[in-house]
Amino acid sequence: MASRLQIEGDASVLLRVTHSNLKSFAADIRFSLQMSVEAVKDKLWKKCGTSVNSMRLELYDDCKNKLCDLSDDSRPLGFYSPLDGFRIHIIDLDPSSVTSGGWLEDTSLVEKYSISEDEYNKRSGTFRKFKEQMASQNPSEFRNKMSDDYMEDLCSNIKVGGRCEVDPGEKRGVVKYVGRAEALGPGFWIGVQYDEPLGKHDGIVKGTQYFQCPPLCGAMVRPDKVKVGDYPERDPFEEDEI
Repeated sequence: MASRLQIEGDASVLLRVTHSNLKSFAADIRFSLQMSVEAVKDKLWKKCGTSVNSMRLELYDDCKNKLCDLSDDSRPLGFYSPLDGFRIHIIDLDPSSVTSGGWLEDTSLVEKYSISEDEYNKRSGTFRKFKEQMASQNPSEFRNKMSDDYMEDLCSNIKVGGRCEVDPGEKRGVVKYVGRAEALGPGFWIGVQYDEPLGKHDGIVKGTQYFQCPPLCGAMVRPDKVKVGDYPERDPFEEDEI
């Protein structure tokens, strides 16, 4: 009982997080034991999209045994005595939630806009028309700038699985892909899974899957926008703590 009533100021725990509707969603997140259950829910809302009021949390140990429901929003997380490696499972209680129906994970369920080649060629101001104009004005320079090896030299220190920071915005995440992406243009691209839902997709770009990540956490960027190194996940609650 004493461990539940007295929590050290800098105590934290690393928990696995899963979701009832998002089968591919799984993340390891560090929480302060002083955070209230409501604050935990707010942090998880930013990760998965389930609203705080529609969220029920279950705590499991590292042997997959359910220990309890985190039912009292006013209690500190430490009251429930979680340990590193335990799991929080999010139950989304809203039947009309953005996470329901599977369309956030299965893009085949989303109606896609399509246009014929003839109709696209008739349009002005497209990227294709821009490339044709640039190539006609200076063919040799355009080929050099947009070769298949464009920015390959910047990828030598960028490895899949490494932590990184992406500009602009100093967005942090994990490198998930290094290589060419013909759908996006010539040269080399870096696939990044952001720690926060600050991306544009789930690793699928224009029908091609380059990597897997939670919805809206994926991005494909040029290597010159990526810095690799010791960039741990930011805790949005650290700014509020003394």
